[in-house]
Amino acid sequence: MNRSWKKTLFAAASATAALALTGGAVAFCGFYVAKADTKLFNQASKVAIMRDGDRTVITMANDYQGDLKEFAMVVPVPVVLEEGQIHVTDNAIIDHLDAYTAPRLVEYFDEDPCRVYEREEMAMAAPTDAVTVTATKRQNGYGVTIEAEYTVGEYDIQILSAEQSDGLAAWLKDNGYMLPEGAEATLGSYIKQNTKFFVAKVNLEEQAQTGLKYLRPLQLAFEHPRFSLPIRLGTVNAPDGMDGKQELFVFALTRTGRVETTNYRTVKLPTGQNIPLFVKGEFGEFYKSMFHEQVEKENGRAVFLEYAWDMNWCDPCAADPLSQTELRELGVYWLEGGDRSIMPRRPSPGGAQDVFVTRLHVSYDAEHFPEDLMFKETGDRSNYQGRYVLRHPYKGDATCEAAKAYRAELPERFEKEAQTLASLTGWDIDDIRDKMNDGGQSFEPPKPTPWWKKLWGGEDNKEG
Repeated sequence: MNRSWKKTLFAAASATAALALTGGAVAFCGFYVAKADTKLFNQASKVAIMRDGDRTVITMANDYQGDLKEFAMVVPVPVVLEEGQIHVTDNAIIDHLDAYTAPRLVEYFDEDPCRVYEREEMAMAAPTDAVTVTATKRQNGYGVTIEAEYTVGEYDIQILSAEQSDGLAAWLKDNGYMLPEGAEATLGSYIKQNTKFFVAKVNLEEQAQTGLKYLRPLQLAFEHPRFSLPIRLGTVNAPDGMDGKQELFVFALTRTGRVETTNYRTVKLPTGQNIPLFVKGEFGEFYKSMFHEQVEKENGRAVFLEYAWDMNWCDPCAADPLSQTELRELGVYWLEGGDRSIMPRRPSPGGAQDVFVTRLHVSYDAEHFPEDLMFKETGDRSNYQGRYVLRHPYKGDATCEAAKAYRAELPERFEKEAQTLASLTGWDIDDIRDKMNDGGQSFEPPKPTPWWKKLWGGEDNKEG
């Protein structure tokens, strides 16, 4: 994106992060070693949505970098917001939510194959100060009405309504905003739905008083029967060098269960696969390649589920669950009682926390996502997480017949891991095999122990 524009119409909910203008649980027994959070993606938008009935709180984190006087955000909203319905919060809460829900890499270490015991397979299921500036006033000649104006934190905010798209476009341009090509038609489609427009610019004096070098997330609270997130303005302003694609992460908080999209397919990412050990050093690249491959398999038209879990616990934990104070800041108003700075990593005896979190990830453009995202709450509280597994073979001394069979089966297991990785990511299978060989995962069957090494003692206990 060219950040030298005087004022840019970023992405409305592009999502909303600088949308801008101008069942029973089985305890995890491995080790969590890495996570795939949003930092892997450049200019990724993050939006947290609390939804309960018609009540909605949207928290919009943006990654804007540039001259703050050139920043502005435009978000279609269904109603005119009062001053108290707008809030500024801290980046750390969204970062914590991102880390808690991120897809993760875990590793296991095979035990001595000579030990005989039953191994249970791990299952994935488990049970601000603001000042009102003015009231409604009509902008003559544009058909644009400023329904309300506020200063909230470091933002100057206007709520606009408009009669037609060309009038709104003209008003925005005359007020110093540059609209990308295609924005006027998109604005018109919102106007036909009687949508209002939330416009926020940085108040430089207020921003200086915060002492911060970044912009804090904005929050909007309102009631409306439609459960949606506007993304169409974002599609007309895609960053350069990304083939028109933008990354959006949605963190939905409800007390009913998992959230899914109704006008696009919601698809679970592949999870639970065993992959080669060398991926531990390349997990970020693995995850990006894997996600891109799944997008292609769904013809670029799916929304992907990356995490769904009761907020009371996690297993394995990529980060601790959010505290009640953090959840309430994100709009979870129904929590009561004393706060716990950190919730348990296992289900508490008193039952589950009455907050369920869903993490959705979408890579979108105008061609494949012509409509805003429409959501629904479900009663599904089954747990799900994007989780990828490293299995280290046993390297100790073992002399039993079971050890011989175990070692003989390892090349086949390694080949299966290689094929799985190639299928998930589209990586070249020969390159994968080479890296596995270099890392000690050999595809050659073990050589039989020469008969004479078992003569005269000393060698018979060194080989299986």
